[in-house]
Amino acid sequence: MHRADVFTPCGTAIEFQNSPITLAEMRSREAFYPKLVWIVNGKKFKGFRLLKNLPHPNDPKLANYEFCNSDHLSMVRKSEVLSDFIKPTVLNFFHPEIKGVAITSNFYHFCWKQPHAVWYETKAPIFVDLGGHFLYQMRTRKQLSGDYAYLEMISRKSFIERYVCLG
Repeated sequence: MHRADVFTPCGTAIEFQNSPITLAEMRSREAFYPKLVWIVNGKKFKGFRLLKNLPHPNDPKLANYEFCNSDHLSMVRKSEVLSDFIKPTVLNFFHPEIKGVAITSNFYHFCWKQPHAVWYETKAPIFVDLGGHFLYQMRTRKQLSGDYAYLEMISRKSFIERYVCLG
């Protein structure tokens, strides 16, 4: 038996999560609610912080590159990953190959020193609440060298318009 924290007029269940959750419990809730959205309290994540603004992760200019999973915003050439280079060349956004790629104001590179791995397994949309006027949707860019998690910032108003369906 599950009871959503919020059940909207358009049938979306919103779960606010302030404490750790097991993978089994998360999957149980996701199976129970066909339209589920998670909002997790990011202030309680130890070692979680926003680092830098990103270019749009699906920018066509980045098609031949992969983001590095490190604290520093950098990329490697996909061709070097495919060729099994032991240490692919690390490029920052001042490197001539990717210098012209525009950095956005709504995509973020983040660091999470002690991640709750369960949140990387969710099928439902997950939003991190760090306080303020914005939420951060956790997204994933599929890559050969391993998926790259990033955040997309959205306003609380946009979230309500999209998921609460008041009108």
